Amino acid sequence: MASFDNQPGPIACYNLFTADPVLPDAVRREGGDVGLLEAFGSVVGTEQTRELGRLANKNTPILHTHDPRGERIDEIEYHPAYHTILELAVDAGIHCMRYEQPAGEGAYVTRNALMGLITQIEMGHGCPTSMTSGALVTLRNQPDIAEIWEPLTVSRNYDKDLKPLSEKTGVLIGMGMTERQGGSDVRANTSRAQPVGAGGPGAEYRLEGHKWFTSAPMCDAFLVLAYAPKGMSCFLVPRVLPDGNRNSLFYLRLKDKLGNRSNASAELEFSNTAGWLIGEEGRGIPTIIEMVHSTRLDVANWGVSLMRQAVSQAGWHVANREAFGAQLLDKPLMQNVLADLEIEVETATLMITRLSGAHERMDVDDHEKSFARLATPIAKYWLTKQSNPVVREALECVGGNGYVEDSMMPRLYREAPLNAIWEGAGNVIALDIGRAAAKNPESVTAFLSELEMARGRDGYLDKQLDDLQVTLREPLPEVEARRLVEKLARTWAATLVLEHGDPAVSDAYFCSRIAGDHGSLFGTLPASCDLDYIARRAVPA
Repeated sequence: MASFDNQPGPIACYNLFTADPVLPDAVRREGGDVGLLEAFGSVVGTEQTRELGRLANKNTPILHTHDPRGERIDEIEYHPAYHTILELAVDAGIHCMRYEQPAGEGAYVTRNALMGLITQIEMGHGCPTSMTSGALVTLRNQPDIAEIWEPLTVSRNYDKDLKPLSEKTGVLIGMGMTERQGGSDVRANTSRAQPVGAGGPGAEYRLEGHKWFTSAPMCDAFLVLAYAPKGMSCFLVPRVLPDGNRNSLFYLRLKDKLGNRSNASAELEFSNTAGWLIGEEGRGIPTIIEMVHSTRLDVANWGVSLMRQAVSQAGWHVANREAFGAQLLDKPLMQNVLADLEIEVETATLMITRLSGAHERMDVDDHEKSFARLATPIAKYWLTKQSNPVVREALECVGGNGYVEDSMMPRLYREAPLNAIWEGAGNVIALDIGRAAAKNPESVTAFLSELEMARGRDGYLDKQLDDLQVTLREPLPEVEARRLVEKLARTWAATLVLEHGDPAVSDAYFCSRIAGDHGSLFGTLPASCDLDYIARRAVPA
């Protein structure tokens, strides 16, 4: 769109997939469906889709606890835009594509790239699609229940109405773990479950207690943790019972959140609430953990999608704005800032796509399974944290226009901090990396072996590899956990950009992030870098 009085208009329709300078090749390397992604990138890059994202967040969900007759209904009213964008995601199979092909054939890589594209435009709807995608892994621990729910879970029909399972054409499944007194420490939960009869796997129980944060409460069912007689256990809690009556699952209120406003998050109360045991009593955390690992991958992915869209917005603005007698994109200092941001986004994209490939093949390749065990929390920690400063600096590139709600930038900025909290805040993730190293030493071996393939190509990188080999031989003191994660993440990113990145981007990454000549903020790249070329990679074609 042409500028008006030197005011850049919004980004014109563009293909989010083909405009990305590294994603298509990265997806192709990992076996994803480039053709499908190109078609989807065109759809989500339209002004109409962006408008759906704006409307879904402007018109936030409303909780209706009772109907006009005073009957308890506990339903959430969403703006039609939210339903439309969620239907777009479900129709694309983001919630189910990973199950439609055998492991290793590219479906999961494709699905993760689809998720990364659509959440550039609207992130809140990603929550129910992510949880539903991960839920089936957990449900399959209880084959008799999975047999009932799986056909509707993998359906590409978006059915938003609350009704009995027998009348549904598709379902979404959420998750409830945290409680007010414990947060991430789920072993501090107080919710209880008693068997209706003899109990055991697949049996009905009755739950009493609460959940402090349950996002996407319009889902058809939730996987929740509660203490059964033999310990912490996992239960499937549907909103509608098999007989058609509503379960006694009550919504106390919706959270008034900083961001992610299109996606409702509710406080739930269990009162004689029916739930069905998934797996063994006392094995709730191991049962639900695969779902958690899956959603952590998505949360890391969302961090990258926010960075990419924010830097694309900044690139578009400076390419179409003049100041002090020249285009902003031609100003050396602006080139330094934008190039510095673009380097961060490109390495992040390489990391998340490589991790998607590992998850794609982890069921058929022991190395990939071991690699993913350590790489997933590293990516989750690093990519979600890096999105905060990247989005903030990109907002500054847009200037005052980026600080007003007519722009997409405030929404991206509000979304950015959430991903570092969701599915485990920074300290929880850093400690998980320590547990993985201690309990799964093969994960350390697999991760380091991948980094070692770059040895001999850069002296500074070799020094980093030497340091990591020494550091990971012994248990790391808890107080140093974050420092280790950052070193692991930067070294991993360096090996990826060295092997697969653009040479100019790789050189800039090494002379700043690895050799150490980089300031604490963006825009501090050495003048020797090809700043003009790298900065222009950030401008969406």
